[in-house]
Amino acid sequence: MTFFSRAWTALRDTVAELPDDAFAAPSGCAGWLVRDLACHLVIDAQDVLITLATPADAPPTRDAATYWDVLEAPPTGDDPLDALTVRLAAAYGEPRLLKFHLDDVGAAAGRAAVLADPSAYVGTKGEVLTAGDYLAAYVLEWTLHHLDLVAHLPDVAGPPAEGLAAARELLERIVGFAFPASFSDRDALLVGTGRRAPAAAETAALGGAAVPVYLG
Repeated sequence: MTFFSRAWTALRDTVAELPDDAFAAPSGCAGWLVRDLACHLVIDAQDVLITLATPADAPPTRDAATYWDVLEAPPTGDDPLDALTVRLAAAYGEPRLLKFHLDDVGAAAGRAAVLADPSAYVGTKGEVLTAGDYLAAYVLEWTLHHLDLVAHLPDVAGPPAEGLAAARELLERIVGFAFPASFSDRDALLVGTGRRAPAAAETAALGGAAVPVYLG
C-alpha cells in the first residue's frame, strides 16, 4: 500500500508540474506523446477505482506477478485502445484540463487504495486478486510509466528510488530471474521491458537471459 501511494503520488505530482510545452514531447510509449500518456493515467486511475469497488467471492486466480500478461511483441501504438487514448488526449485541448482531470480522478484512486483492505478479493479482467496484490502490480505500472513520462524530458524528476526497487523486484518475479547486481534498478526496468537496448556489457552480464519481456 505504501509503495503504491508513494509511486502514484510522485507520478501525479510530476505531471502536475510539467510546463505546457512538455505535453507535446514524445514519451517512452510507442506512438504516444506525453499528453497521451497522461490521458492513459486518467484511464488507469479509473480502472483502480472500478477494481477496488468490484468485490469477488471466488479465491484469487492471480497475484501481483501473474496479473501481467507477457506479450510476444512490443506495443506499437496501433492497437484500437491506444488510438482511442490519443484521440481522447487531443480532445482535452489544453494541458491544464488534462492536469485537472488526472488530479481529480487520481486523488480519488489514491484515497481508495489507502482505504482498501489488502486481503479483500477484487475482480478485474475476468480474474481475481487480493487488493494488496492488485495494488502491488500497479507499483510496476506507475514506475514504468513514470520512466516513460521523463524519457525525453531529462530535466524532470523520475520515479522515487523505493518505487524503482519495488518494481524491479516484481519484474524479477515475472521474468523468473534476478538481474545482475551491476544493473541499477532503473536500468533493469528499462532493459528488462525493452524500453532501451542493453549495452554490450549489459548483454554480457545477462548471459543469455530471456529479456526483454513486453507486459500487457
